[in-house]
Amino acid sequence: MSYYNEPNYPSPKRPRFFSTVAVALVSALLGGILAIGVSPSLYGNRQPGVNPVTLTQGAPPPVNVSGQTDFPVVEIAKKVGPAVVGIANFQISSGLLGGRGLSEVGSGSGFVIDAQNGYILTNYHVIDQAQKLVVSLADGRNLEAKPVGGDSRTDLAVIKISDTKNLTAVQFGDSTKLQVGEPVVAIGNPGGQEFARSVTTGVVSATNRILNLQGESSFNLIQTDAAINPGNSGGPLVNYGGQVIGINSAKNQEPGFEGMGFAIPISDALPTIQQLIQKGYASHPALLVSIDSRYNAEYAAQQGWPEGAYIAKVSPGGPADKAGIQNGDIISKVNGTPIRNSSELTHELFKYKAGDKVSVTIFRNGKTTDVQVVLTELKSS
Repeated sequence: MSYYNEPNYPSPKRPRFFSTVAVALVSALLGGILAIGVSPSLYGNRQPGVNPVTLTQGAPPPVNVSGQTDFPVVEIAKKVGPAVVGIANFQISSGLLGGRGLSEVGSGSGFVIDAQNGYILTNYHVIDQAQKLVVSLADGRNLEAKPVGGDSRTDLAVIKISDTKNLTAVQFGDSTKLQVGEPVVAIGNPGGQEFARSVTTGVVSATNRILNLQGESSFNLIQTDAAINPGNSGGPLVNYGGQVIGINSAKNQEPGFEGMGFAIPISDALPTIQQLIQKGYASHPALLVSIDSRYNAEYAAQQGWPEGAYIAKVSPGGPADKAGIQNGDIISKVNGTPIRNSSELTHELFKYKAGDKVSVTIFRNGKTTDVQVVLTELKSS
């Protein structure tokens, strides 16, 4: 399948398409997630003096749908729409006459999660490599934003605007309680400001989808048939109570497929969001190994080996190395959960935290062995 998960670009519009080769490259990147150490980040640590923020979910919904005669989407748009923002990503580029300056290279969506402090949630890929960020509010203001924290491994980012006058924040729902068939609303800026705060409706098509995309592979995604287009990335997916239950992030763009959008569940994202606000980075558990994404089910069957994640390199002194895992081993299970590829390994490890001990099943020289591994910390980059 082909997916995009990037912000809308100015004309010509060009959503990212993922061929088989591209998916393999993404898998390789995901493998690298487990191996690469911490590198300097544009998003840095949280500045001193920022007010502590506690994000909660599951409060009484802002929209009362019981006994309501009007179409509830109207009320949802009124309540949530003002909290949705456009985000323009400016980067240094060369002009026609050879000069260099800042120009808008992409745009996406976001939404206010804390009106008092001006915090806005979006996708990491919306603000990736930005030298300047401009937020467009529902009241017509265009304000420069500063990054608070970003995490490519979960495709989440928090940015901040200093002018908090008349801001409206969303309310979080509980995405763990979603049911297939439940109606939802997507709000965002497909095509940029020209179509700001567009509202589309649909249902929850599934609640446990895994995509082989960096960031999105860390979650059991919400699948929806609500229209999601380039520029919708980072916008909210809202239930019929007016509560945000997901962050719109990707869509199947393969010819012949329609109505297959995907959102990061807000309940799963909350711990990372909280870390980004409080620390300026996110902490993840890691084995410190590199995965060769060319190992797949077909090759495994030809060799008579199990499906899994093929270890290309073990970082010396890391947790995998200390547990006796070697180059060429195949990880087939983590705490008894089957692992078929690098994406599933990343997804499964992200259920734990640094310092946790997990049982890793490896295949080596025709034999299967369980080893105990104490996961280490890997900071967002």
